[in-house]
Amino acid sequence: MSNVIAAISTAQAAAGIGVIRISGDNARAVAAKVFRAAGDKNILTMPGYTAAYGRVFDGEEEIDEAVALVFAAPKSYTGEDVVELQCHGGMYNLKRVLRAVYKNGAVPAAPGEFTKRAVLNGKLSLTKAEAVMDIIGAQNAQAARAALSARDGAISRRIDAVMQQLLDIAAHLAAWADYPEEDIPEIDPQNLIPQLEGILETMDKILAEYDLGKIMRQGLETAIVGRPNAGKSTIMNLLAGCERSIVTSVPGTTRDIVEETVSVGDVMLRISDTAGLRDTDDPVERIGVERARLQIDRAGLILAVFDAAVPLDAEDLALIDEISPRTSVAIINKTDISDADYSDVFKAKGIPVVMISAKTGEGLDRLRRTIEEVVGLSALNPAAGILANERQFDAARKARQSLAECIQALRSGVTADAVTVIIGESINSLAELTGERASEAVVDRVFEHFCVGK
Repeated sequence: MSNVIAAISTAQAAAGIGVIRISGDNARAVAAKVFRAAGDKNILTMPGYTAAYGRVFDGEEEIDEAVALVFAAPKSYTGEDVVELQCHGGMYNLKRVLRAVYKNGAVPAAPGEFTKRAVLNGKLSLTKAEAVMDIIGAQNAQAARAALSARDGAISRRIDAVMQQLLDIAAHLAAWADYPEEDIPEIDPQNLIPQLEGILETMDKILAEYDLGKIMRQGLETAIVGRPNAGKSTIMNLLAGCERSIVTSVPGTTRDIVEETVSVGDVMLRISDTAGLRDTDDPVERIGVERARLQIDRAGLILAVFDAAVPLDAEDLALIDEISPRTSVAIINKTDISDADYSDVFKAKGIPVVMISAKTGEGLDRLRRTIEEVVGLSALNPAAGILANERQFDAARKARQSLAECIQALRSGVTADAVTVIIGESINSLAELTGERASEAVVDRVFEHFCVGK
């Protein structure tokens, strides 16, 4: 019999309504000690998916009025009996109701314990459970769609399809090796290798999508760089939609990194506006320039700003060479005061280029479209099922590695027994990904970063 756990399941802030969730085999009995329904309803006998209005008591002292919702096992979120008390949402009030619940037999829920019980009771797979927190933490539409798809089992279905193919191959190999007297078709390595290569190609695609999925969920670290007074801070403010960076006509105004998270279409950028790149005797500005160069090294996207009103100089050309192998966009600014166009210099280096007037905003839409194209999220389908975190990625990587070893072993002429063992290792890695064979330590690690009450 499981302990009855309870926690506040809504945000830890004042609101119109707050919810206290109670789950466990005796959840109804605990709730009945603090909640008295109006009329003749009784939490102990109410069917699942029904509600009752009433009042909450601590002993004989009335605390609040509330609505109690009853979810009967196994058709509840956790798979156990669940009662949710919807009270007024003041924090003092909610905590007082929660203390009354604890006094009458419940214990505090650990972070993620409701969802963990759902996994242990077979209501959710581990990947679906992880998607719950991704839904809560989604910061843009693409990330929300990906999380909802994972919660509906999209990535589980992709992994299960691979597992089924491997299980069929493993079963055939085992039967052929263990029952030679039976009329089982002999395994031809030359026929098996293409099958495994097709599965390997599927795993490669799943793994390749991870980095784009990570950008979609967490945003892409982006550095705005260029010479002083090229308009970097104005472009930062345009993309942010507010004045985050100080803008003046004095070169060297930005001396430290200014950061902001902005959405550019479906792409979330974690933008850093950096100090202008130049040689300077000012010790403070020199530190800013050094930090700007460090930011270039770590950024996943570089927005390099050039001044159309002045010719390209040696520092500009050096910056072009530096960013050409990187994911970058060249921005030629100040088209409102100059019609100079040296975009061929960037195109020759394979760098996408956008002409813009940061002062008037002309070209901003083109810049946004170019950023979306360069980042490449348009090729990613969030509903298809994407690996959500490093745990899932590492399990998929191990499965892919075992597949590659299996193909190499077949080409080397190893026995069917050895090949079966290697395929089994790949299957085990995929089962760990979905949680079918996950150890208790892995499960605990998944839930340690969950919020209490979920």
